[in-house]
Amino acid sequence: MIYIAPSILAADYAALGADVEKVPTADLIHVDIMDGHFVPNLSFGPDVTKAVNRVTDQFLDIHMMIEEPERWFETYIDAGGDRLVFHIEATNDHINAAKKLHDLGVEAGFAIKPGTPIEPYLDDLEHFEEVMIMSVEPGFGGQKFMPEVLNKVVTLREHIANAGLSTIIGIDGGIGESTIKQAAEAGVESFVAGSAVFGAHDPAEAVEKLRGLATEARPADAV
Repeated sequence: MIYIAPSILAADYAALGADVEKVPTADLIHVDIMDGHFVPNLSFGPDVTKAVNRVTDQFLDIHMMIEEPERWFETYIDAGGDRLVFHIEATNDHINAAKKLHDLGVEAGFAIKPGTPIEPYLDDLEHFEEVMIMSVEPGFGGQKFMPEVLNKVVTLREHIANAGLSTIIGIDGGIGESTIKQAAEAGVESFVAGSAVFGAHDPAEAVEKLRGLATEARPADAV
């Protein structure tokens, strides 16, 4: 299945609720949380997350680009998060973190920077609903897509298939009409798109266009 997740990092902050309402057919709403420490930028906090949750029933995918993410799990769950995706580089015990999220009643995911290898974590995928491959350096929107990270996607796809897992492969960074096909061909299923959606004249139409492009490019053996 293909999932399109518009990132509100590219939305109009002065009309955030209205922008979220422009993408009713999006599968997820992606909320970026940055602390100015793990990444050199600040973004939304729990209050904005709560505000988004009030205007939509859509699944909230919370991308935690913050140090010590475990300290904030309950805060963002209370704010409306349905899946919390923390950075593998920001925790000393990713498996325990995933178990804590499951105990709190939400899905668990981990994100991985472009320069971090995926191989050390392949045997731990059973604990996660999603692995988010960063195709830019985390911290700022509008960066250029890094196609070299797709090697990680291929590795993930093969391991997930061989192990019979249902873990979703996501990608975040530089996704638009010119890049979504190659990501889908590699095996990505969930696509975070910011300016490609909220910068479009018709964001809902942009979501459908991206979904169509990804669906057309899916590998023949995809389930």
